[in-house]
Amino acid sequence: MAVQFSARDARVEDYLNDKLQTTADLESLDSLLENVRKQHQLLQEQLSEARQNLAESTEASKVHASSLQKQAQAFKKQQADVDRRLLIVTRSETSDDAIQKFDVDIKTLQRLEVARDYVDLLAHVEDLSTEARRNFKSSPQAALQPYLRLQKLAIALREAQPAAEDGAPHLVDHVHQSAQMLWMQMKDNFASDFETILKKMKWPGKNVTLAGSLEQEWTEGVERLLKLQQPELDAQSDHVKPQEEPLVLLPLEVMVQPLELRFQYHFSGDRPTNKLDKPEYFLSHIVGLLNQYDEFFAIHLQPILRNRFKNSNLAMTSIFIDSTSALITALLPMLRRKVFAVIPQIAKQPQLLSHFIHELMDFDITLRDEWGYDGGCGIDGWKGLTWEILVKKDWFGRWLEVEKNFALARYQAIIEAPESREIDYDSVETTATKPTVAAIRVNDLLETITDRYRPLPSFSQKLRFLIDIQIAIFDLFHARLASSLEAYLTLTSTLTSSLARAGSRAAEASQPDLHGLAGIERLARVYGSAEYLEKKMRDWSDDVFFLELWEELQDRARAGSQGGRGGKVGGGMSVEHVADKTSAAVGNTDGEDGGALFDETAGAYRRLRVRAEGIMTDHFVWNVRDSLKAYGRVNAWSSLSEGESQDDDTTSAQLAISAELDNTIQLLQSYLSFLVNALAQAPLRRITRQVMLSMQSYLWDHVLMRYTFSTTGAQQFERDVRGILETVDRYVGAGQGEMGMRRLGEGIVLLRLQNGEAKSGGAEAGEGEVDGMSFGLGNVEERLFRSNESGREVLEELGLEVLNESEARSVLERRVDLNE
Repeated sequence: MAVQFSARDARVEDYLNDKLQTTADLESLDSLLENVRKQHQLLQEQLSEARQNLAESTEASKVHASSLQKQAQAFKKQQADVDRRLLIVTRSETSDDAIQKFDVDIKTLQRLEVARDYVDLLAHVEDLSTEARRNFKSSPQAALQPYLRLQKLAIALREAQPAAEDGAPHLVDHVHQSAQMLWMQMKDNFASDFETILKKMKWPGKNVTLAGSLEQEWTEGVERLLKLQQPELDAQSDHVKPQEEPLVLLPLEVMVQPLELRFQYHFSGDRPTNKLDKPEYFLSHIVGLLNQYDEFFAIHLQPILRNRFKNSNLAMTSIFIDSTSALITALLPMLRRKVFAVIPQIAKQPQLLSHFIHELMDFDITLRDEWGYDGGCGIDGWKGLTWEILVKKDWFGRWLEVEKNFALARYQAIIEAPESREIDYDSVETTATKPTVAAIRVNDLLETITDRYRPLPSFSQKLRFLIDIQIAIFDLFHARLASSLEAYLTLTSTLTSSLARAGSRAAEASQPDLHGLAGIERLARVYGSAEYLEKKMRDWSDDVFFLELWEELQDRARAGSQGGRGGKVGGGMSVEHVADKTSAAVGNTDGEDGGALFDETAGAYRRLRVRAEGIMTDHFVWNVRDSLKAYGRVNAWSSLSEGESQDDDTTSAQLAISAELDNTIQLLQSYLSFLVNALAQAPLRRITRQVMLSMQSYLWDHVLMRYTFSTTGAQQFERDVRGILETVDRYVGAGQGEMGMRRLGEGIVLLRLQNGEAKSGGAEAGEGEVDGMSFGLGNVEERLFRSNESGREVLEELGLEVLNESEARSVLERRVDLNE
């Protein structure tokens, strides 16, 4: 029968089942009951404490509610009292109307307070201005104090404008205008007093004197003007931005005024010294002023500047701490006005504009290098008046156009000169490849262009000059050389077809500049020009100027290419465009430092040079092989005998060269005598080697393997080949001919072996000896045909390294003696 349990009884049952699972657990029943009693007691204590806390919280809540209620009643009383008062004060019917009227009164009161402060500030400004005006004539030093306070007030108001959301602009403007007006009045007065001192000094005459009290007066005048300028100087940073005109010190501004009058007298109007085509006149005048007065300022002004600025933030700014730089800064404004006035007048006259800009760049270089002027820009350096003209006034585009037109005109004149295609043998070393006159002059033109834009401070401008003018001219000359090669190939292919159809030399005579030595010379001109300019570009890539330009280009390209190859690097040019014109390595981010500015152009010239060398080699080979055709038709090699022209002791060295080989020898002499002077050793030897390999192939196939030879015939063939080698060695160098005919030479060694055992003896090897060892034709034949191993052994003993056994057997088969 199931027994129903409550939930509590179920938990009790679960607890007992958990604790009393075996009969052994009944032994611990007492301890179990004790634990239950302790837990029950602890729970009772917690329950009692919780009831007490609840009672206390309930009481506290009642007290707090009562307190809030009392505060609310008090607030209502206060609100009623305030409303009553507002109604009485504002004579209003309701409290809302009273609040609105009260707000209006409060705002009116606030405006009155602002207006009072406004008027007080205006009165303070007027008091400072009045105090300064009252004292600057009688006591200049006393006038400086209220002025400086007014200037600081104006600066403080201007700096507080953003935080005040541009409030009270009229007040700020009034204070600023008051300070400026006072500054102008004090400046005029101080300057007038200083000019009086300068007249006593006889400034700016040749006999400027500062002695006794006059020096003290001059020093005080300088100090007073510097003190007046102090707020401006305090506002200066320790680094002048290149796009800003540097601040001129007031004492120098006053002292430069008579110099400016003299400058205007000489270089304005219709004076003979004021010529648009002679900008060097007024530029050299400025340099002359520096030479004349620099020592005076170094002696008298330098100590004053050092004492005033040595502990300020301007201590490292040259235009304030250095008297020479300060003088240059004071002279530049009048020169700047002159330059800005001249440039529009000559903008449409290319020669005058080009000359003017280059003279101005030379002037900037003089100030930077000879006078150490940095414009206060520190390590960034002074950009110069040229930069102001080209960048700030935006005349660079016009000047670049003028320079490009001049360069292209000069290039055109170079290539159209009658002597431009002639090879210049005197402008390079005798061992170097000789370029044409045009190549040398084009290089000189490009170097001149480099000198023109080297002083430019702007990277973008340098890059535009490089790409738009220099590389453009390189490309034009490359296209001219390439078209010359293409024209040669087209004409020679046409002529070759004509010769094949005509079967005579009539067609060849109609094109004297294509075949023969004239053709070689034409190709050598292309080769020499391409190699010369390629080497020049490689040299330029190592020049410090171009290295720095390349490094900056890489930095800009890597930064610009983060957005793709279309990123800009300067002058509006994209990374991709610049890379196409200069080097494929532009903008590489793989860590490799390879590449140079002229990689693409130099690579194009290198390919043109290699192609020209190949065509020249083919031309040489074709003419040599053509001249060998008559020799290849000689078929009397087997019928020659010793009795016909020589005795028994005759050797091949005593034989005459075959008459059919005379044309080939003459052609080699003609070509090599020209090439040895026109080419360097390396390309000459490369071409010669290919020619000799071709001759070897022809003689092997059309003579050695075509005919049979008697002993005397072999000797005659050896003498003919030796004549060729001697001719080549005489021009190219000892052993150069043999390097291209080793296979044929070894074949001749076998071919000239005599029957029977040759006698050994003497210091020199005879006709049957090789390196002092005697070999007979029969003996060599027997061993060579016995087996491949035996053949290799005899070839090694003969010192033959190029011929294999099969070729050696083919050569011996050409001996008529062995075929009988």
